Amino acid sequence: MQRPDASATGIPWLDGNGSPSFYSAAAGIYSSTHPPVLLPSDPSLSLVSHLFARLPLDDPRAPSLVEAATAATVSRADLRRVVFSLAAGLCRRFGVRRGSVVVLLLPNSVVFPVAFLAVLAAGGVATTMNPSSAPAEIAARVRATGASLVLASREGVAKLPPFAAPVVLVPESLDFSAADDQHVFASFRALLDYDTTGAETAAPEVGQDDAAAILFSSGTTGRSKGVVLTHRNLIAMVELFVRFEASQYARGACEIVYLAALPMFHVYGLSLFAVGLLSLGTTVVVMKRFDVGEAIRAIERYKVTHLPLVPPVMAALVRATAAGAPPLASLVQVSCGAAPTSATLIHDFLEAFPHVDFIQGYGMTETTAVGTRGFNTSKHKKYTSVGLLAPNTHAKIVHLESGSCLPPGSSGELWLHGPGIMKGYLNEDDDDACPRKDGWLRTGDIAYFDSDGYLYIVGRLKDTIKYKGFQIAPGDLEEVLMHHPEILHVAVTSAEDKEAGEIPVAFVVRKSGSTLSCMQVMEYVAKQVATYKRVKKVMFVDAIPKSAAGKVLRRLLKDSVHASAAASNTAACSSSKL
Repeated sequence: MQRPDASATGIPWLDGNGSPSFYSAAAGIYSSTHPPVLLPSDPSLSLVSHLFARLPLDDPRAPSLVEAATAATVSRADLRRVVFSLAAGLCRRFGVRRGSVVVLLLPNSVVFPVAFLAVLAAGGVATTMNPSSAPAEIAARVRATGASLVLASREGVAKLPPFAAPVVLVPESLDFSAADDQHVFASFRALLDYDTTGAETAAPEVGQDDAAAILFSSGTTGRSKGVVLTHRNLIAMVELFVRFEASQYARGACEIVYLAALPMFHVYGLSLFAVGLLSLGTTVVVMKRFDVGEAIRAIERYKVTHLPLVPPVMAALVRATAAGAPPLASLVQVSCGAAPTSATLIHDFLEAFPHVDFIQGYGMTETTAVGTRGFNTSKHKKYTSVGLLAPNTHAKIVHLESGSCLPPGSSGELWLHGPGIMKGYLNEDDDDACPRKDGWLRTGDIAYFDSDGYLYIVGRLKDTIKYKGFQIAPGDLEEVLMHHPEILHVAVTSAEDKEAGEIPVAFVVRKSGSTLSCMQVMEYVAKQVATYKRVKKVMFVDAIPKSAAGKVLRRLLKDSVHASAAASNTAACSSSKL
């Protein structure tokens, strides 16, 4: 008798020794319970060619992208046309070619995916930035990547420092009917007019192993690092994350509509709304930024069925429902990622939206968002798990001290292996998370698998601060603070926060005689970093605790923050004798 596929039943099979078939005790390796997915083998294939080859051709007028505020649409046919037209303009007007780095300083809009894909179609490498980034951060990114061009929004241009690289002002809509828009965005519109029929035949020779994007992450410790992702990585993301998940959750004849409330400059939003979902022909309704009232209206107006989100957005929806907001009956699935979600919040969400299939997922910038996704069956509804390993993905749970591989039920550091693993860090930055020669990536997260193959994240080795789903590297804030003339030493860590998940806390050693205040420290940082990176609490100390090797003992700092919070829940600033 042929045994059924484990992915179809949700029940892992046992091997001859009685161990789950997804875990090899001999090798210490976990495998996906899903069958492998065949990925393209053509080495000359690029992401854009693959994406448009996947795009359904049955209805070219069907909307791919919709502006939530105005209902203006970009059809499947328009998407293809403007991507290749803009790519031709970038090549001919600005010399973008294979390997050219282009900075995208853009908020969410229907034009963001067009700009991102056009850079890649021209052979370039896109590096995305939070549009709230400070001028110093933007200048640092241009220097680090050697960018030859910046595509910026109207708000972003106002903050740009002097550049050697040219800057193109990018609109949030492809509707240039307003007289002001025709003038302000004339250069961008001219780029679209370089080739009105498309430039697919003139596409550069870019293949799967070429760099496609540089997205910045904190790695395991220290300052932000540029994660170099190839066309192969992004193609794997399309197939193993977005398209695979869509195939698992197809709901009959229901028209699938996604709400893009997550930022596209982050790997989570980018992978879904600027790349993967477009290959399916799925309608993506785009919000410039998340606002709970506007999101609820958009869900009701466009009959949104799928909503990827982060924990703070979940909490906002729960509060809105409790205050009398509509029940969002069109929602079929809500998926959460990018930051830990508490069991209490999950319970409250399921109480508020009992008709919704809630899942969590796990991925990193370094894995091109490929890792795990939730998978609920009639037998398994493990809402606190981040789900099952994606197809073609393998994992290890490694003992923190001995380095041995651990079986189901045991916690250790999660290591991942698969086609989504990054090429490496920009400029060969040294980091423990860099893929080993055998292809394994150390995630820095503490996790375990249960006996059914579901993964649970229980902690973090790395120092990354997760503020409302955004990553903040402590080293970035420490570098800013160390330039203050009255600061001798500084260390940054996180404190738990009910609304944001985590907030940055700065431990500061003042120079002798300094009267520097907490507010002055916070204002100093706020002038130099993006809004979400701002320090929310300052603690003055006599010394920064360090190990014998000189490493900051952040656990002691966290313990001090916790003790301070227990003593006074309202204190925004305090002193400590560490």
